[in-house]
Amino acid sequence: MNTIEVIGLGAGDINQLPLGIYRKLTNKSHFIYMRTQHHPVVEELKKEGIPYQSFDEIYEAHAQFEEVYHQIVQQLMEASSGQSIIYAVPGHPMLAERTVQLLLEKEEQGELKVEIAGGQSYLDDLYTALRIDPIEGMQFINATSFDRFQLQYQGHIIFSQVYDAMIASEVKLALLEDLKPEHPVTIVTAAGSEQEKIVPVTLEELDRSVELDNLTSVYLAPVAKEVLNHQFSRLREVIRELRGPDGCPWDKKQTHESLRKYLIEEAYEFIDAVNNLDDESMVEELGDVLLQVMLHSQIGEDEGFFTVDDVILSITEKMIRRHPHVFGDISVNSSEEVITNWDEIKKQEKAVQPESMLDQVPASFPALLQAEDIQKRAAKVGFDWKEAGPVWSKVEEEWQEFKEAQQAADAREMEKELGDLLFSIANLARHYKINAESALQGTNEKFRDRFRHMEQKAWEQGAALEELTLDELEKWWNEAKKR
Repeated sequence: MNTIEVIGLGAGDINQLPLGIYRKLTNKSHFIYMRTQHHPVVEELKKEGIPYQSFDEIYEAHAQFEEVYHQIVQQLMEASSGQSIIYAVPGHPMLAERTVQLLLEKEEQGELKVEIAGGQSYLDDLYTALRIDPIEGMQFINATSFDRFQLQYQGHIIFSQVYDAMIASEVKLALLEDLKPEHPVTIVTAAGSEQEKIVPVTLEELDRSVELDNLTSVYLAPVAKEVLNHQFSRLREVIRELRGPDGCPWDKKQTHESLRKYLIEEAYEFIDAVNNLDDESMVEELGDVLLQVMLHSQIGEDEGFFTVDDVILSITEKMIRRHPHVFGDISVNSSEEVITNWDEIKKQEKAVQPESMLDQVPASFPALLQAEDIQKRAAKVGFDWKEAGPVWSKVEEEWQEFKEAQQAADAREMEKELGDLLFSIANLARHYKINAESALQGTNEKFRDRFRHMEQKAWEQGAALEELTLDELEKWWNEAKKR
């Protein structure tokens, strides 16, 4: 079986190379392949006449690093056919070396044998140079491939492979999503060697103030929690403190029941922001809605029943289950199919089916929304007119019955018939694909606007509305309509 011995060249010059590794490299019994010749040790080996082959030209031939790594592994396997070879990499073979991981995968598949000879990791020298202890929490990030959302800012963060301005710029842009341009970072080059450089810079200077190479890393010290007020973990901490022993008296005494009205109010205030196309207000009102979610979740945690983690887990798993066309192998051709699948999956999820399908309509819904939802569910089993014509007849019938109750001066019957009339009108709106709730909200807003116009006119004349005649008010009302 082919054997490839992987050797680490360490983090600095040849003086840092362990004696055993040095002897392997200078033995000349095995041909040496270098992932890159851009390393201080390689320069020394050149002087000693050690033959080798590097893979630097492969980097120039491919746009993606993953393609480079796979080709290097392929060439190594071909070179090791019938002989043992040495493959030398910067630093330690098991630290940020994708090609070594690919070779180990080949070993697991039985295609070759891999021997790891070790090598000094540059992290030890980096910890020393920066005077940090990784036990406080540390992330080691590949600067060429990372997701900003994986960064844990309250621990030490080291970005490796920051070898040029383009990579530094990618790191900078990602960090600027969370930190200010003047936030300090540290550029470390050739840690532990005679060429060691430690340069503190601001984040905005990261990609333009210091020469970078393949021995460069960027260090970000733990960030104060007050800088992270935009992150979910910080919000959770604030809510927990508000409900804690030294927290706010008002927040501490709240219950699920006492908070009910606030969630409804905040939801409607967000709808107002949407209707007004007011992005800033949407942000604020969504924050208020999220506050209610967090308070209810913290109350659940305080009482030992559930936490916000349970809330997030529940909705995440539900979204995955109910979108098999995204997270599974189901195909859909329209949004209507999505809704059909959603309803069927929802039905399967419920261990105990409700006595009536209308039981799924929340009783706390506003009456107009309840009417629309009830009618939709009834329509699913065919209990509905296919056309709007009979609905018009029903509206007229309910209007006549309301007039009869009014003529009979029967207040109770008038209320019942008015309810029937409104229900029929909601049904008519549904047949024309009009959201009755939104339509009525539009009319309410229109009335508010015209009424404000009358108030403004009255103020300009130094009069109170109640002092004016109906004709005067009607004049201003019509003026507002034209406006």
